[in-house]
Amino acid sequence: MALRRYELTDFEWSIIEPLLPNKPRGVPRVDDRRVLNGIYWRLRTGSPWAEIPERYGPHTTCYNRFVRWSRAGVWEKIFKAVSVAYDGSEQSIDSTTIRVHPHGGNAKRGVRTAPAPPRWLTFEPAHWGVRVAD
Repeated sequence: MALRRYELTDFEWSIIEPLLPNKPRGVPRVDDRRVLNGIYWRLRTGSPWAEIPERYGPHTTCYNRFVRWSRAGVWEKIFKAVSVAYDGSEQSIDSTTIRVHPHGGNAKRGVRTAPAPPRWLTFEPAHWGVRVAD
């Protein structure tokens, strides 16, 4: 597989590979490097998991490993190891790349109460211009 832009280099892979869990399971594992590149592609683009290109393997595999490794603390180990290897000069996590869905950007804060009806709106017949029997 030719190295594409933003994919793991051989140096980075040599740092990350020993940190990955390697439990043998009944089904042969999909290549970890390919799955990691798929996860990084998804995180970089912000697209849904189902849109991961086929060259990275099944999107369900990428998602399942991302979640499983998050719970196991593997990502923290990877970030620390890569940061140490690059002497902390290549870290780039920035909140400017995280976007809120357009519908979530203008949400009202606090407790929402129903607005009071206008003063002219009333349910009493006397205010409708109807004569009321005394």
